[in-house]
Amino acid sequence: MTSRLEASVCPHDCPSTCALSVEVLDDSRIGAVRGAADNSYTAGVICAKVSRYAERIHHPDRLTQPLLRTGPKGAGQFRPISWQEALDRIADRFTADAARHGSEAVWPFYYAGTMGLVQRDGINRLRHVMGYSRQKLTICTSLPEMGWRAGIGATRGVDSREMARSDLIVVWGGNPVSTQVNVMTHVSRARKDRGARLVVIDPYKTPTAAVADLHLAPRPGTDAALACAVMHVAFRDGHADWEYMRDYADCPDRLEAHLRTRGPEWASGVTGIPVASIEAFATLYGQTKRSYIRCGYGFTRSRNGSAAMHAVTCLPTVTGAWQHEGGGALWSSRSIYGLDKTLIEGLDALDPSIRVLDMSRVGSVLTGDRRELRDGPQVHAMLIQNQNPLTVCPDSNRVRRGFGRDDLFVATHEQFMTETARWSDIVLPATMFLEHDDLYQAGGHSHLQIGAKLIEPPGECRSNHEVLQGLASRLGARHPGFEMTAMEIVDATLRKSGYPDAATLRERRWVDAMPPFRTGHFLDGFPTPDKRFHFAPDWAALGDNHAVMPALPDQMETIETASADAPFRLVTAPARSFLNTTFTEMASGKRREGRPTVMMHPDDAARLGVVEGSKVRLGNTRGEVMLHARIVEGQQAGVLVAESIWPSEAFEGGIGINALTSDDPGPPFGGAVFHDTAVWMRAEVAAIALAAE
Repeated sequence: MTSRLEASVCPHDCPSTCALSVEVLDDSRIGAVRGAADNSYTAGVICAKVSRYAERIHHPDRLTQPLLRTGPKGAGQFRPISWQEALDRIADRFTADAARHGSEAVWPFYYAGTMGLVQRDGINRLRHVMGYSRQKLTICTSLPEMGWRAGIGATRGVDSREMARSDLIVVWGGNPVSTQVNVMTHVSRARKDRGARLVVIDPYKTPTAAVADLHLAPRPGTDAALACAVMHVAFRDGHADWEYMRDYADCPDRLEAHLRTRGPEWASGVTGIPVASIEAFATLYGQTKRSYIRCGYGFTRSRNGSAAMHAVTCLPTVTGAWQHEGGGALWSSRSIYGLDKTLIEGLDALDPSIRVLDMSRVGSVLTGDRRELRDGPQVHAMLIQNQNPLTVCPDSNRVRRGFGRDDLFVATHEQFMTETARWSDIVLPATMFLEHDDLYQAGGHSHLQIGAKLIEPPGECRSNHEVLQGLASRLGARHPGFEMTAMEIVDATLRKSGYPDAATLRERRWVDAMPPFRTGHFLDGFPTPDKRFHFAPDWAALGDNHAVMPALPDQMETIETASADAPFRLVTAPARSFLNTTFTEMASGKRREGRPTVMMHPDDAARLGVVEGSKVRLGNTRGEVMLHARIVEGQQAGVLVAESIWPSEAFEGGIGINALTSDDPGPPFGGAVFHDTAVWMRAEVAAIALAAE
């Protein structure tokens, strides 16, 4: 058979959702994967890990048949079983636990292992029809989203392609060289064509910071203080656009008065950034009308993360940058699509009285925290798709204790034998994106795309949708979505949402849903009730834990501060070759990343007698982890950075980095605070024991 090129879409948990061109070698194998050159956002560029996708999809360690646990939980001892037996066992257990404890004792658990709407979100259809516990989606987006919506009102921003027409691009709390490479395509165009400057704000010298014109490295959790100081300088030096604010904002006079005591000297004391550097950045930003802030996720993964995001979104409002082409800001534009997901998620069967359990607090849920269980039954059965909570979720020692309960039944649908799969009772083999149909929307750009099935899966792998259909038939779950193929659901969803049908969209390859310039720049008003940007947000409308939120943009002193017992602040940033725990099975990525390490300032290393490559132990009240030291410039003393997420088995002692992170919910809505961790560190010479819980 002659190879051919086919269009597809990257499914992974990244705002880029790249348009792909895939070389299909035959009915079961692919060759090269490239970016679609004619897509105006992807522009022919994709990350190295996806370009090597043949290594992953044809990996010899892929799961290809259902498995039943035969040994202790976590031991990885399984035997093959048939699909019929696997689904029968899952359905029988769900039925028994629902009968004994109530339907809320079953908790379907998922997230963004695929961003395809049918394969990712279809699990909610089973949840709603059966009355199983609902899931609060907090692990990734809730902290930045609440902060963004606090001032702006909806989850959309200025077209990301306008970065190419900016004079100043500020990457705040993101590392697109490693995690969203397409951003750098548009940054490079602006630098080449317009002489634009790139500023990166990040606690350490990321690969993006290394190519920036200016890198500001604040202490973790202090970004709001920096944003306040930049606004202070704008008001002080005449860079504030009063005419714009009077037309488009709620209370600029109150804001100016509030910020008079929050100048560069104050911010320097909070952030650790020199006053001169804050002044220089504030002047550059204030004097540049075409200034574009590309907000990342990193600076929001903190107990004060929503407040920090809100403070940053105030900047283009103070200077009026929203008015200008190439000006404004973007975190995500995912609300522009207007898709009706009733069929996909079974929203017509949703019972709002069913409790909602916080996914970021899965450890607390499974170990019986009554506040999390909301006085309902303990969780006794789970179906997990698109997630690896034992490695990914915070406070992983507590998560492991929860999954170790003898009375908890877990079925995991996976592509590889992850840590969560090893702790499961039944493991089901899952397809990858080229082996099933799905519909994709993006956050970092504005294209709606279909990724169609291009090759047959290996062995007995089944898609998420097929697994849900099999369970629904056994459980008596009735809904039209269970009777349709994935592509039929895609087609019906598109039609109901006012888009071309699936065949037309596949032929066109994408639909650009970006609103017109005036709408995209909020020139007809912001999507708030009064059409104004809110310097003073209604935090109560965004979450129950709103009383702690600042009335106006400010530094919230709620972070896990360094102390005598835990004098270092730890950031657990993404590694370039991994995406959460996806791609960690690829030999090429592991070779590039080497081993789990922790970056530290030379002064800290000298004080503790640590040299390059030394073993060090990090710990706090939640756990202990062993890593190897990397001594680097570009971050402040007292700041540690461990790029991850390495699988737990990659660490000496078998305990991964999230043993150190807290499952405290970030206000106002909740959210995982992965970069808000205080630890102690010591040089290690003896062999490591199993980390304390």
